[in-house]
Amino acid sequence: MVLAGVLAGFGFFMKPSRATQYPAAAEDPVAQPEDHGGTEAQRETVNKKLDITHRKAGTATVATARPVSGKAVADGAIAPASTAMEAERVRQAVDVLVWPNYTYEQKRAAWKQLREEGGMDQAIADLEQRATNEPGNADVFAILGHAYLQKCGTLQDVRDKGILAMQADKMFEKALDLDPQNWEARFTKAVAMSYWPPVLNKSGEVIQQFETLVQQQEGKAQQPKFAQTYAWLGDQYAKAGRSQDATATWERGAALFPTDEKLRGKLATGNGAAK
Repeated sequence: MVLAGVLAGFGFFMKPSRATQYPAAAEDPVAQPEDHGGTEAQRETVNKKLDITHRKAGTATVATARPVSGKAVADGAIAPASTAMEAERVRQAVDVLVWPNYTYEQKRAAWKQLREEGGMDQAIADLEQRATNEPGNADVFAILGHAYLQKCGTLQDVRDKGILAMQADKMFEKALDLDPQNWEARFTKAVAMSYWPPVLNKSGEVIQQFETLVQQQEGKAQQPKFAQTYAWLGDQYAKAGRSQDATATWERGAALFPTDEKLRGKLATGNGAAK
């Protein structure tokens, strides 16, 4: 029963909605790649890998996301594919997830593509091979752990879910052993753990993980995804009855990210209900 309670939270990763999806992002899921320098040819390679075009399926609306003059455009909604993704398209989506050159919104778009086009199993196989070939790459282990959680949401057998969920946590720990500053690993681990049942008494560890992440973030150049950490940490404080700490955390986040609607909503309600 305890295991079933633990796994109930993992379904969260496979039920995207504006209210609960990990984590919320801008309406346009595809944005311009961050400029990390490099040659024009290298930047062009990054742009080409983000060229995600969804084919028509029946009468469904088709979404096209392509960089045009350094920007991306989107038309309509994504139409799920009726068959599994082609191997090359899976590889390109995994590249987006693993490469640091891509923005947070672009990575969310890649996860969505893998879910809707039936490419998750292929992506897991790709990532497992990369983990074998690149045992020192923390990003690969972090993304592999996230992929295991995505897969958990598609399984029915509680035992199978348990095995995969525990494997995911091991991947996050491996990533953090390699790189304690790995945002993806620490954030996803903390979010997943926040859904474990109270009987396991993980609330203190969840808060500690988010507090560590806030400290690490504030020593780096700010990125939009960092706003999510303040929102989640405030929520955990609120659940623990630390209302003043919750409000102070949301205020700090809102000061750093004044346009973040989630943080503004939490301050308006004052109770963490705005997820």
